[in-house]
Amino acid sequence: MNLWIKKSIELANAHGYLDKLHGVYPVTTALARALSSETKEELKDAFQKKDKLRLLETLLSLDKFPIKDPYVAFLRRNKGQFIEKNPQTVQRIANKILSMEFDEVIGGVEEPKEFNRQIGTLFRKWLPKLPYPLLDRTKFEKYSGIALLQGSDAELMEYANTALKCNLQKAPDLLAKSGRTLVLGEAKFLTSSGGHQNAQFQDALTLLRGKDGNALRIAILDGVVWIQGKTKMFKTICQLKETALTALLLNEFLKDLRTK
Repeated sequence: MNLWIKKSIELANAHGYLDKLHGVYPVTTALARALSSETKEELKDAFQKKDKLRLLETLLSLDKFPIKDPYVAFLRRNKGQFIEKNPQTVQRIANKILSMEFDEVIGGVEEPKEFNRQIGTLFRKWLPKLPYPLLDRTKFEKYSGIALLQGSDAELMEYANTALKCNLQKAPDLLAKSGRTLVLGEAKFLTSSGGHQNAQFQDALTLLRGKDGNALRIAILDGVVWIQGKTKMFKTICQLKETALTALLLNEFLKDLRTK
């Protein structure tokens, strides 16, 4: 068993694991989707005039749709084309929205993101709490100690694929260096086993097992994955030869790399 997996299992099953983890993933953080006054006015005008096409087109352009409907994701892909081609679906969805109070519509649009959708953002917000500088690309490349690369998803992915030749399909949650070793990481907080959470686990393993590039790949996992038992998730993690660890050990891991 990988040393860091062993340490993570021990830490997660010891006293205070969840208490400490709350410093990384605070559930009190609610990332609300605040709308601009202009967007609210546009929605209100379309709603009051029952302009179904304008109302739907405006709502589809927002991060959160006010109701759950399996056809919305399809309409989002190409609003103009699919709205025009599916008038009955447009009428059905628009009528449902118009049957609501306008405040309900706004409440649905501004509803905070679900915790599972905040994981990557919360992890990134926690990284500056580590005792290492967060540097732009130029300073990062020149720095000889332990440092974290600062940047947007696009910038981290661009660096991983151009400078490190990692051939990633999505941005990593962590891009760090410890001396001469570059580290690429995917962070997941797994709240249950099965379904979507298994898919998230596999997502982390996909990055971990990738062979392309000049970086050490790690999976930064927390939650039920470390609970000892007969679950497929726990059995898989115990058999890994690659490095997986709790976020609570990341500081120790980077320091350990520096000594090698």
